[in-house]
Amino acid sequence: MHSFKGVIPYLVSPVNDDGTVRAEVLATLCEDLIGAGVHGLTPLGSTGEFAYLSYTQKVTVVAATVKAAARRVPVIAGVAATTTADAVRQAKEWVGLGCDGILAILEAFFPLQDENIYSYFRAIAEAVQVPIVLYTNPSFQRSDLSIGVIQRLSQIDNIVAIKDASSNTGRLLSIMNACGGKMDVLSASAHIPACVMLAGGKGWMAGPACVIPRLSVKLYNLCLDRKWDAAMELQRHLWRLNQAFARYNLAACIKGGLTLQGYNVGDPLPPQPPLAEEGRKDLKQILATMDQINCD
Repeated sequence: MHSFKGVIPYLVSPVNDDGTVRAEVLATLCEDLIGAGVHGLTPLGSTGEFAYLSYTQKVTVVAATVKAAARRVPVIAGVAATTTADAVRQAKEWVGLGCDGILAILEAFFPLQDENIYSYFRAIAEAVQVPIVLYTNPSFQRSDLSIGVIQRLSQIDNIVAIKDASSNTGRLLSIMNACGGKMDVLSASAHIPACVMLAGGKGWMAGPACVIPRLSVKLYNLCLDRKWDAAMELQRHLWRLNQAFARYNLAACIKGGLTLQGYNVGDPLPPQPPLAEEGRKDLKQILATMDQINCD
């Protein structure tokens, strides 16, 4: 079963005021990210505002990404639902559109027990033949994946990796130890990716990579070459963008950064606020410092 590695940006979802998806803007962004050397693309991640999109909008976003990627890099599309039936429907639809993998997310209004959580992800994996990446982010999700559930899910052949956004690097080591090499770990940007790569991670899936793809790829290559001093020096510089990420709305920060770079991605979907003027100035200054770093 194919596994994923490298820098895999969480794409934004550019949407007009009337609800139509700006597919041409998304296509341009995908083209530029591929040109910058990223190793995959993920539509409908958290940066992609999956919780705010209609089903029709999700279909358009996934289809536009698959078309733009044109099989040059894998597309791992987000599946997020409160019901198992809806999650299975999405997974089948995205694979039918040509996706190479699924990023599986659990949305929950009421709390769930471990067995319910396990059955949700197992159903997604059994519904499709492509590789599955589990995604857990306790900051946003009501029901998290326990280490025990993750270990059980790692026994399913096409569940190949997990992106854990708990900001707890020790938890990543617990996952690696529990799964015994049966499941790869992909970093969230908040984990400090270079540290996760040193611990045995295979790459990272993150929104900031949309804004600084070349520097992200440079960091990944330094890690692959085991040039840890240079990697950590670069990581310290890139961390300023993550600090802005934490200060401002998730989608607003990345959409704001892309807008500053000339991409007409628009604002986050209401009722989310757009990036305020203070945040825009802060982000502009941070990106200016990033532009001074050599990407070679």
